[in-house]
Amino acid sequence: MTAEARTDVVSADPAADPAAAPAPAARAGRRTLGVMLLLTVLGAVLVLTAAGRVWAEGLAGTLEVSVTGGKISELPAGLALVALAAAVAVFAARGAGRLAVGVLTVLAGLGAAAAAAAGAGDTAALDAEAARKLALTGSAATGVGHTAWPWVALLGGLLLALAGFLTVRYGRGWPAMGSRYEAPTGRAPVRRAAAAETPADLWKALDRGEDPTAR
Repeated sequence: MTAEARTDVVSADPAADPAAAPAPAARAGRRTLGVMLLLTVLGAVLVLTAAGRVWAEGLAGTLEVSVTGGKISELPAGLALVALAAAVAVFAARGAGRLAVGVLTVLAGLGAAAAAAAGAGDTAALDAEAARKLALTGSAATGVGHTAWPWVALLGGLLLALAGFLTVRYGRGWPAMGSRYEAPTGRAPVRRAAAAETPADLWKALDRGEDPTAR
């Protein structure tokens, strides 16, 4: 077997090729990053949608009254927006910063879920709406009923917390937004070296029949 043939056999072995080794890890990183983004978007959509829907309804005398999740508590929607912002920050952060972003997302998701659970049986906002409609302080709504939307918001909060957990667990291996701007720096010394040529060197190149502008 010739030296060229042995070289071909070695290079064809994926285990011996250092460039091929990181490929599975890179693919796994992209998959977990995609799952994190999907969970963040889905969780935020669920929370924000639920916050705009009716969570409690009843009667104020003979008048129907109802309140949305946003009137009962502003926390779920606000924390969902925090989680969305954190998902964007993942691409700009690295190392410990990315870990902190993941922890923040976990806390935001759990906070949104807890606030939604607390608002599922809340009647204070509905009573306040009944008093406003009747123009009687201290009036309370009757025939109170609650919808399933608070539990939809709770589910969304848990999905956000799961997205944050993925960031904490796998975030160190995800690509960063600024990494693509670092690659061209290796060519900078070449440009500086070309600029360092003296006029005498250019004239010598012309005398040899070379084109110095083609370098």
